[in-house]
Amino acid sequence: MSETTDADEGRREYDPEDDHAFPDERLNEVLEFVENDPEIQAYLDAQNVNPVTRKGYNDHGSKHIEIVRNRALTLYELLKAGGVEFNGAADQGLDEADEGVIVALAATIHDIGHVVHRDDHAYWSIPLAADLLDRILPELGFYDTAEVVRVKGEVLHAILCHHTKEDPLTTEAGIVRVADALDMEKGRSRIPYEKGGRGINTVSSQAIQGVTLMQGGSVPVLVEIEMLNAAGVYQVDNLLKAKLRDSGLEDDIRIVAVNIREDENPLVERVEL
Repeated sequence: MSETTDADEGRREYDPEDDHAFPDERLNEVLEFVENDPEIQAYLDAQNVNPVTRKGYNDHGSKHIEIVRNRALTLYELLKAGGVEFNGAADQGLDEADEGVIVALAATIHDIGHVVHRDDHAYWSIPLAADLLDRILPELGFYDTAEVVRVKGEVLHAILCHHTKEDPLTTEAGIVRVADALDMEKGRSRIPYEKGGRGINTVSSQAIQGVTLMQGGSVPVLVEIEMLNAAGVYQVDNLLKAKLRDSGLEDDIRIVAVNIREDENPLVERVEL
C-alpha cells in the first residue's frame, strides 16, 4: 500500500488499487456495495442525530465511518504484512478473503445503534446490524446459507466488542476496536465532550493534530500521534491506549505521541504509551 496524506485528516488510507499480499477482490466488491446501498447510507446519516444534535457530542456519522474503516483496513494490511494470524474467519472455516470483509462490514455499521440511543449504543447496534446483514450478505452473492451465518456472527462479534466490556476474541474484532479510537485528530475524539467546553476532554482532544499508521519495525504497526501540547497525552492514554488494552493486539501495535509545537521548553517532546 502506498502512503497517502490527507491534509485535513492526516490519515493513511486504504487504497484498493494498490498491490496486497492477501486476496482483496471480494473486499473491494463489498466496499462498492456498501457505498451504494441506500439503507446503509441512511443509517450513517441518521446515527449522527442522537450523539451530535441531541447530546452535543462529536461526529459519529459517515465521516467517522470513513475514517474508521480506512484505518481498520490499513491496520489489517500492516498486521497481515507483519505475520499476525487472523482467527475470526479461520475459526469459522471461512476463506482468507473473508477477513477483510468482516473488518470492513463491522467498521461500516458498528455505530448504527446510535439511532436508538448514544448510551450503550454498541448493544443497540447488534439487532439493527443483524437485520442489515441478513439482507446484504445473500445479496453479495458470495455465500451460501451456512457461510452467511458465520460471517454474520463474526461481524456482530466485532461490533459488540468495539465499545463494551466484552473483550474481542478475534483479531478482526480487535482491529475494529482499535480503529474506532484512531479517529481523534483536531477535536474528533471518541471521548464525548461538551462543545465549547474547556474541560480536559475538550482541551486534550484539540491538542491532537495528526495520526499516522506505518510499519513498526520491532512490531507490525507503529501509530504516531502528533500533538500540540502535553494535554494530548491524556487523550491518547485514556482513549487509544484503553482501546488497545485487551484488544488482543497489545503486542503488535506500538503507540508514540510526539509534540510538534516548537516551544522553547516543551513539557513533553515524545512519549511512548
